[in-house]
Amino acid sequence: MPQLRVVVLWHQHQPFYKDLVAGQYRLPWTRLHALKDYYGMVKLLDEFPQVHQTFNLVPSLITQIREYASGEAQDPFLQVASKPAKDLTEQERRFALQYLFQAHPVNVIGRYPRYRELREKFRGAGDSPERAEKYFQAQDLTDLQVLSQISWFDEFFLAEKDVAELVRKGRNYSLEDQRFVIARERELLGRVLPVHAEAAKKGLIEISTSPFYHPILPLVCDSQMGAVSSTRLPLPQNRFRHPEDAREQLQRGLDLHAKVFGMRPQGVWPSEGSVSEEALTIAHRLGVKWMATDEGVLGRSLGTNFSRDGYGHLHADGAQRLYTIYRYENAETRMNLLFRDHTLSDLIGFVYSGMPPEDAAKNLIHKIKESAKAVIASGQDAVVPIILDGENAWEYYPQSGREFLRRFYDALQKDPEMEAVTVTEAIARHKNPSQLKSLVPGSWINANFNVWIGAPEDNKAWDYLYHARNFYAQAAPAATEEQRKLAFEEILIAEGSDWNWWYGPEHHSANDRDFDELYRKHLSNIYQALGGTPPDHLAQPIAAGMVRPSFTPQSAYIHPRVSGDMVRYFEWMGAAVYTADQRSGSMHGKQFLMDEVFAGIDEQYVYGRLDFVGKVPEDAFEVVVNLESWANHATKPRRELRLDAVVEASRMVSWKVTEGRDKIVANSTDTRDQARVALVRNFEFRVPLSWLLAAPLDIDKVRGPKSSDVLTVRLRLRFSLWQNHLPADALPVEGWIELELLAEEDLMAVSG
Repeated sequence: MPQLRVVVLWHQHQPFYKDLVAGQYRLPWTRLHALKDYYGMVKLLDEFPQVHQTFNLVPSLITQIREYASGEAQDPFLQVASKPAKDLTEQERRFALQYLFQAHPVNVIGRYPRYRELREKFRGAGDSPERAEKYFQAQDLTDLQVLSQISWFDEFFLAEKDVAELVRKGRNYSLEDQRFVIARERELLGRVLPVHAEAAKKGLIEISTSPFYHPILPLVCDSQMGAVSSTRLPLPQNRFRHPEDAREQLQRGLDLHAKVFGMRPQGVWPSEGSVSEEALTIAHRLGVKWMATDEGVLGRSLGTNFSRDGYGHLHADGAQRLYTIYRYENAETRMNLLFRDHTLSDLIGFVYSGMPPEDAAKNLIHKIKESAKAVIASGQDAVVPIILDGENAWEYYPQSGREFLRRFYDALQKDPEMEAVTVTEAIARHKNPSQLKSLVPGSWINANFNVWIGAPEDNKAWDYLYHARNFYAQAAPAATEEQRKLAFEEILIAEGSDWNWWYGPEHHSANDRDFDELYRKHLSNIYQALGGTPPDHLAQPIAAGMVRPSFTPQSAYIHPRVSGDMVRYFEWMGAAVYTADQRSGSMHGKQFLMDEVFAGIDEQYVYGRLDFVGKVPEDAFEVVVNLESWANHATKPRRELRLDAVVEASRMVSWKVTEGRDKIVANSTDTRDQARVALVRNFEFRVPLSWLLAAPLDIDKVRGPKSSDVLTVRLRLRFSLWQNHLPADALPVEGWIELELLAEEDLMAVSG
C-alpha cells in the first residue's frame, strides 16, 4: 500500500547577540526561548515514540546556549532581573520597567495574575518608565523580576515541584526566591542540548544544521543572486562575492554539530531556506546528503505554481510535484531536496493558535490527507514536508501550544495511513525520487532574497560589509594570528541574515536600534581587531540614515488575523505598505498620528492595517478607510465603500461599512462575521471582495485577442484620521494605495 509520510522539521534559531570584543550579550531572546521552547519540543516526543521529527539547530544558537548553561553568558536583561531590587539604580529600575514586560500580554504575562497586575500598573502610567517608576516599590520590582523569568519557563519545568510551588506563591517574592529562579535558569538551560542528543540516539529525532552564523549562503557566494531571483532589483554598489566564506560557515556548522552531538549531520536547513546551485555544490563537497527549502523555489525551478482549492488543498498535479523527494543532479553535484508545503506550515505558525486545540489538530490531519490524496490514489508514496520556526509561534498559543501538539502527534501515531518520519528516513524509504537538473535561487519568503537585499538600508549594510571584508584582506597578513582570528570571526557574524532582516521596509521591532548598533559594532570590531580605525560611517545608524520607501506594492497574498492587539510580521508579509515620511514633514510642524498603513488581498478578502505613531490617540477620533474597485479603462469606480470606525478613550465603540455615506452594508452589530474590524494597539480590518464587486483574476483566462487586451481590475484604498469632524492625518497624503486583483501566481510574477 502507498504510504503517506509526514516530515516535520522544526527550525530553531536566534541571532548571535554577543559582542565578541565586549564579551556581552545585547539581547536575551536566546536565553528566554531556550527556557520556554527548545527542551519541551523534544521532550514531548517521549510520549509519542512513533512520531519521528527533525530538529534544525543553528550552530550559533548552540554556542549561545552552551555559554548560558556554563554561566559565561550575561545579558543586561538577566543582570537587571538578578540584582536585588533595593540595589537597582534609577537607570536599572527604568530598564526593568521598559523591557521586562516584553512578552505576549495574554499567553505569557496574562497567565500570572501578579505579572498582569504589574503590567496594568505600568500601562496606567502611560507605558513610560520615567512616570511609572515612582509607583513601583521594591516589592513590586522583585515580583516583576521573578515573574518575568518564570513566565518563560517550559511547561515541563513549570511542573517540577519547587518551581510549581513558586508559581503558586504568586506574589511577595523574596530575595531567596529571586536567587533560586536565576540559579535554576542556568541549570535548566544545561538540559536543552542533552535532551536533543538523547532523543537522537533513541532514533526519535534527527538533528540537522545550518551555516554557522545563519548567513544567506547564495548572497554570501554572490550578492548578484538578488537580481537573479528578482529581476531589476536594486543591488549594492559593490559586489560581495566570497564563496570561501560560505564554505567556512557551513563547514563550521557541520563540525560543531558532530562535536556537540557525537554524530555528523546528514542534512542542512540553509538559513531562511535560501538555496542556489553554487550553495548546493559547496554543501555536496562537504558531504551534506539533503537540503530543504520552500515550494516557491521548486515552482520557479519547474515553471509552475502550486495552486490550491478554496479549502487550501493542493490540486492533484501540484501534489504530485510537491509531495516527493527530489534528486538534484548537475555536473558533479548531487543533493536530495525537500520543498516545504507553505500553506500547511503557515497554518501551524499563524492560524491554529486562534482555534481550539482539538479542532486545529483535526483540521491539520484532514488537510494533510486531502492534499496528498491524489498522490496516494495514484499508487505512489507521498512525502509531505512541514517546516517552520520551532519557537516563535508558541507565544500565540495557550501553554506554548502543547495541547495542540499532543493532539496532532497522537493522531499521527494512531493513524495507520500516516507515518511521521525524519528527513533521512523519508529519503531512505522513498523509492522513486523526482529528478531536478536546475534550481532557481531563492528563499522560503516569496522565493527571492528581497528581505535581505535591494532596499536602500539593506544595500548600505552590504556595502559596509564589503568594505570591512576588503580591509581584512589587506590588513590580515600583517596581523597576529589572534588578531586575524578575532577579525574573521566578526566577519562571519556580520554575514548573518538577521541584521538585514530588520533593515529595509519589511520588519520593525522594539529592538531595531539594538540590532543596528550591534551590526555596526561587529563591523567596527573587524577594524579594531586588526589595529585599524573604524570608518566614520559606522558611527551613524544605518536605519536612521535613509528614509524608508514610501510605498511597496503587494507581492503575495496575505491571510492575517484581524485582532488589532499586536503586529504579527509574517502575516502581513507581502502586503502593500505605505510609510509616512515624518522626517521631511516634521520641519513644517505637522503632528503625525499615522505611521504606516498596510493593505492586501487573498482569494476572498481585502485587508488593511493602520499603525499609529506611538500609542493610540487618547482624544476621540474616527478612522475612515475609503475603498474603490475599478475596471480597466473605466471612468468611474465599479463600487465605492467607506469604512468608518468611531474611537473614544483609545477604544473603538462602533464601526460601519456604507456604500457612499448613506447605504449601510454592515456595522458592528452585524453577526454574519464577514467583515471584521479591530482596534487595540493597531487598527485592522477585513472586508469581503464580493462587497466591492471584485475577485482576483487569472491573466490567462481574461486575456483578449490582443496580448495587451487584459481586463485589469484593481482596488484603491485611502486611510484617514478625523478629529472634531476635520481630517487630522491621512495616508497616502496624496493619491491612493492601489492593489492589483490578480491570482496569487500572477501577482508574484508581476512583483518579482
